[in-house]
Amino acid sequence: MSSITDRRQRFRAVLAGPACIHPGSVFDPMSARIAEDLGFEVGMYAGSTASLTVLGAPDLIVLTLSEFAQQARRICRAVRTLPVLVDADHGYGNALNAMRTVEELENAGVAAMTLEDTVLPRPHGDGRVTLISLEEGLGKVKAALAARDDPSFVIVARSGVVSVNGVEDAVARTKAYTASGADALFYTGIKTRAELDAVAAVATLPIILGGIEGTELKDRDYLAARGVRIALQGHQPIMAAQQAVYNTLKALREGVQPADLQGVPGADFMGRVTRDADYKRWTKEFLGG
Repeated sequence: MSSITDRRQRFRAVLAGPACIHPGSVFDPMSARIAEDLGFEVGMYAGSTASLTVLGAPDLIVLTLSEFAQQARRICRAVRTLPVLVDADHGYGNALNAMRTVEELENAGVAAMTLEDTVLPRPHGDGRVTLISLEEGLGKVKAALAARDDPSFVIVARSGVVSVNGVEDAVARTKAYTASGADALFYTGIKTRAELDAVAAVATLPIILGGIEGTELKDRDYLAARGVRIALQGHQPIMAAQQAVYNTLKALREGVQPADLQGVPGADFMGRVTRDADYKRWTKEFLGG
């Protein structure tokens, strides 16, 4: 198993490389192992999937830092080489909270974390998405960098500014976050090539896109040429998993016999994702049986 620092260096190699990759959306130890076995270069553990996994709740920032970090630790502990990028939302509070978030997630074995400038949790009012001031956003990023212990741990400045405030503010924030010392930039809400081109023109850091919307941003060669190194495709695996659970339980409730169920994996698959061969070897070596 590679060290945590090795995994962080693998993540940095993706950021420094010439290509744009799609990460595997993971939410628990076995999904992370599956992504690793399939050859994904990066695993992505999102705040939305964390809320679903831990609480069975929508992504409304009702999950706590401790709950998020505990699940991140379980995921990172279960894999051998897969670097895991996590969505740390707003750092669970102000700049000092962001420092605590860095400490917890770095200690959990995470390779990289994003820190966003959205006003979270949603305040009382009309429900519109708003951003904290650029000054406060920069303060959070700088605080996060100051809290980092392992220099290979990646801090990513994240913003939905394009869809909230427009391209002009996006350019301004891009320049500022680029100069802040952050290792990469993460954007949500970019829908057109014109929007990405405007941001990429002033960004000298690697770019991560959260959610590719529309056909204009599907071309990975185009994305790579604009400095995009990671492009999320969504979090379908956890939704597919819940549908599979529903289908299986429904069939059993309706009288289908276990042997006749559809979509149940064989013992060889479960053996791989649980690392059964390792446990058998350890049992023989250390328990004598």
